[in-house]
Amino acid sequence: MSEEILVNVTPMETRVAVVDNGATQDIHIERTASRGMVGNIYAGKVVRVLPGMQAAFVDIGAERTSFIHVSDIFVSGGDGRAQGSDAIGDYLHEGKKVIVQVTKDPLGSKGARITTELSVSSRYLVFMPQSNHVGVSQQIDDAVERDRLQQLLADGIAAEEMEAGGGYILRTAAEGVGLDEVRADLRFLKRLWSAVSRRGKKARKAELLYSDLALHMRTVRDLARPGVERILVDSRESYNALTEFCNEYMPEVSDLLEHYCGERPLFDLHGIEEELQGALGRKVGLKSGGYLIIDQTEAMTTIDVNTGSFVGRRNLEETIFKTNLEAATMLARQLRLRNLGGIIIVDFIDMQDEEHRRQVHRTLDKAMARDPARNKITGVSELGLVEMTRKRTRESLEQLLCEDCSVCFGRGVLKTAETICYEIFREIMRDARAYENDTLMVLAAQGVIDRLLDEESANVADLEEFIGKAISLRVEPDNNPEHFDIVLL
Repeated sequence: MSEEILVNVTPMETRVAVVDNGATQDIHIERTASRGMVGNIYAGKVVRVLPGMQAAFVDIGAERTSFIHVSDIFVSGGDGRAQGSDAIGDYLHEGKKVIVQVTKDPLGSKGARITTELSVSSRYLVFMPQSNHVGVSQQIDDAVERDRLQQLLADGIAAEEMEAGGGYILRTAAEGVGLDEVRADLRFLKRLWSAVSRRGKKARKAELLYSDLALHMRTVRDLARPGVERILVDSRESYNALTEFCNEYMPEVSDLLEHYCGERPLFDLHGIEEELQGALGRKVGLKSGGYLIIDQTEAMTTIDVNTGSFVGRRNLEETIFKTNLEAATMLARQLRLRNLGGIIIVDFIDMQDEEHRRQVHRTLDKAMARDPARNKITGVSELGLVEMTRKRTRESLEQLLCEDCSVCFGRGVLKTAETICYEIFREIMRDARAYENDTLMVLAAQGVIDRLLDEESANVADLEEFIGKAISLRVEPDNNPEHFDIVLL
């Protein structure tokens, strides 16, 4: 496996693409005017407690108040978290000052999701000041390596003569590191948390106490794993900043950094712009001729698999099987690329052979195993449906780059001109009964007026006779196809 990380930096935004064997796997976008909030630590104030929901709203100085459930409240002792059956009023009350950390960015009309269980990250470690737990990333499977890392951390804490207190998680990137690297991370985290604590004690209002690194810095810290061959950066200033950062904290990554200074834009050269545009569409083509239809809704994401123009060479069952196999690999990539999370329903083409179902499920499971986001997959049902969940911590690509259509308001469809004409007829009859006037003028879009003058002209004449009033028509160029007005003259 060969990966490349491409970093495109402009004054307005930073974009990062992860390319694996020529195929774009991940795209991260951070705009200067609206940076993500996940990982940020705030001094907040409880503004409303909802006992019925076992939750509270907290003002952290953002546009919308943030949301915290009782299960997100850290409690010293026990397993560290409040139970869902506990009363929210036992922990929070209106006006209480709390230090919180964002776990999910605001999505749609929802505010940020927060927790009182705080943590700060470095290259190899996550420090949890309120906990005493020491753990190792689940991505590290080797039991010997896990034991070695735990002992290495204990040796590092002893060597730094750090006071007892606080828990740690050894990140996936820590696999194979030595004592010097762990000690450097421990010193960094100690300084960082001391600064955050001081600011938290001084805070008198809702304010930001700690913000995570900028996107290009986080990318190198979190994604520069074994298998990455190079990191291309198209900004000289960002390249120099990354070089300085890596030399201090990640010297093993320094050799991977390259400054791209070609004339052609970096994302154009590697086909990322085309991938971005494709990731905003519903239809995703497969090499075989089949295709996926991906629909993102408020409740869930649905993915429909179709054979399309693929007819196969043997029989229908074999055609369906091969299409589903290809679709399983592609949809795993599309979920990462589009950053789709929550509940996901996949409608594979119905397969009669039980072994084929198992193979499709194994292929999907294997493809999703490479996804850094936590996910869970059910088996293939008799109807060919697969239910899965994928952790969502930030907005999807569509939510980030798009907004609802001002004409259809996000429905994706428009009423026909015929439907609008009949709505106009009903409105005219209501107005004719309610008001004493001689003429009613219809203001509507060009297509609607054209239909009223052509196909519906006989109905307009019959309606004039029925209500005993004249009806005039006028095109309103600024009207969208569904909007009309009835003016009394």
